[in-house]
Amino acid sequence: MTQLGVGIIGCGNISTTYLRFAPVFKSLALRAVADINMDAANARAAEYGVRADTVDDLLTAPDVDVVVNLTIPAVHYAVTRRILEAGKHAYSEKPLVLTLEEGESLRELAAAKNLRVGSAPDTFLGGAHQQARAAIDAGDVGRIIGGTCHVMSHGMEAWHPNPDFFFQPGAGPVLDIGPYYITNLIHLIGPVKSVASLATATFGERIIGNGARQGEAVPVDTPTNIHALLEFVNGATVTLGASWDVWAHRHANMELYGSDGSLFIPDPNFFGGTVEIGTPNGEITALSAWDHPFGVPNQNDRANYRCAGLADMATAIADGRDHRCNIDLAVHAVDVMTGILRAGAERRWVDMTTTCAQPASLSPQEAHALLV
Repeated sequence: MTQLGVGIIGCGNISTTYLRFAPVFKSLALRAVADINMDAANARAAEYGVRADTVDDLLTAPDVDVVVNLTIPAVHYAVTRRILEAGKHAYSEKPLVLTLEEGESLRELAAAKNLRVGSAPDTFLGGAHQQARAAIDAGDVGRIIGGTCHVMSHGMEAWHPNPDFFFQPGAGPVLDIGPYYITNLIHLIGPVKSVASLATATFGERIIGNGARQGEAVPVDTPTNIHALLEFVNGATVTLGASWDVWAHRHANMELYGSDGSLFIPDPNFFGGTVEIGTPNGEITALSAWDHPFGVPNQNDRANYRCAGLADMATAIADGRDHRCNIDLAVHAVDVMTGILRAGAERRWVDMTTTCAQPASLSPQEAHALLV
């Protein structure tokens, strides 16, 4: 298989995940890391045995074919645009961009340069979510007609030493955690037609509970308690609760209701877990374990295969097919998320202006083929 040379821009905490797991995929060859802070780049390079470049040098490096954008979300658009302008494929952490206009701009540029753009999250490629997709595709629960999703906690200020950006425009639970849930819903059901929501910020400030700034107040300038309704093109309606204002709850992460049964799906933030099915007689049982490699625990007791989307993109480039974590999917997810926030601000239904194809499923055999 042809390998693509991989460079990484952004050497923060998430970079360790990419640097650790990229080598398990045979289509990826790590070449270099870069950061505006060269000390951070040098430290990561030494830790993982790759080259430390300046950002400019990485963008012109002849051995780098695809650049992974691990910068903060506020500069995702600007950095990904630079990557494309340098003539290299781009893969971004989530969310791809913060506005629909930015997403359309990247899509236009990538098409003009015949380059690929991919974006996390790729957790929907995990064994649990692919097993749920296989059950839906097989008709095990009939046609999906509805569902509920809940991602709720009390935010990051208790443990994160610098949580400011979580509570500013461009973050909040919808844009920070929402990509995992919304992308998985699109993968399982298809594109979204319209959204409505109520969106508020219960607390005007948060108190940092950890680190050098412990006790400092952080202002909240974005909604942190959102309850949304999603209407899908296929007619299904799903309730999404996304909140950082909740101390405790007993809601399941994701449930989908079909005309002939129900599916109970584990946290879309992760690759693995147990999928359960509910039948018309009221019984709920776990689906039998299958051999999908992206559901096998490989980090403590969890399955973590981040870079799967990047590896699939690299393989797709070589094979001349579309990749699963593609720009159409990422832009549509941004349309849904920003639509939810706009619906909450304006107290109305918002129609989507984009769509996408439902990503192709990833069978156990196809997943095994991506691994070394």
